[in-house]
Amino acid sequence: MPRRHGHHHRSLRRRVREALQAQIEAQGLVGAQASRAQEEGAAASSSAVIPGTLEEVPADATPSPPQNPQGASSSPTGLASNPGHHSNEGTSNQEEEGPSTSQDPADPVSIPGEALEEKISDMIHFLLLKYRMKELITKEEMLDVVIKDYQDHFAEIFREASSCMELVFGVDVKEVEPVGQSYILVTSVGLTYYEELNDDQCFPRVGLLIIILGLIFLEGDCAPEEAIWEGLGIMGVHAGMEHVMYGEPRKLITQDWVQEGYLEYRQVPNSDPACYEFFWGPRARAETSKIKVLEYVTKINGCDPRSFPLLYEEALRDEEEGA
Repeated sequence: MPRRHGHHHRSLRRRVREALQAQIEAQGLVGAQASRAQEEGAAASSSAVIPGTLEEVPADATPSPPQNPQGASSSPTGLASNPGHHSNEGTSNQEEEGPSTSQDPADPVSIPGEALEEKISDMIHFLLLKYRMKELITKEEMLDVVIKDYQDHFAEIFREASSCMELVFGVDVKEVEPVGQSYILVTSVGLTYYEELNDDQCFPRVGLLIIILGLIFLEGDCAPEEAIWEGLGIMGVHAGMEHVMYGEPRKLITQDWVQEGYLEYRQVPNSDPACYEFFWGPRARAETSKIKVLEYVTKINGCDPRSFPLLYEEALRDEEEGA
């Protein structure tokens, strides 16, 4: 039994690394969408927007998360930099909340880059297992199980892994007991979406859902189906094709999340051949807001939502009207 258990963990860890690697080339989807919408005079266009690269965010702009093939470096849209820096939501901002972040970075003995990447990957693997089991996490357990001989680097490893959990998987690491340094894992932007993870579906998919909500907002609250698939194609997510993290996405997006109330998928009236559009579903409108989603997707690209003032103002107006 121990041998099989160890083999399962090694297999899952390998799948974690493969999934992160698969995301690296997708950098800049949301930034390009937002830039285009901004140029056209707010997010009011229902035409397809061609995603591209977010030019204002260099790959090495900030140290968080690391840009590397094996580490916690990528996101559903290719994580660019410094998650948590611009957000006002306070989610997964381990640079402010995380344990031992007051430690002088000059004090720890340097750690080889590959060893640091491996530890970040191991921490992500550990957090995914905890999310799957819905268990509380303690700093002591992370030090004993994951960090081991690199305890001086705990703050950095934990911060990078937490950023990846938020922006790749849509899962926030929340501190619940500051004294005992205990944490729970919850879905981002206020969503209550729950998915039963298993050996076949071992990765949370809520991050993909938030990206789709963001694309709908950027398309003017009504996104043509072709615009959604075009945007997701930048991430390597294609209808009818298995994705390493999300599986085959068409049923998930056009049926499962519609049934869950997060998306609406409607035929365009009088369209022949039939064309379809996506809207936020009632559950998405009840649980989150445009400002939270905008902050999330711009954080992925390492920029402030205020960089897109028309979109930001629209999101704030929506927030005020819903208050």
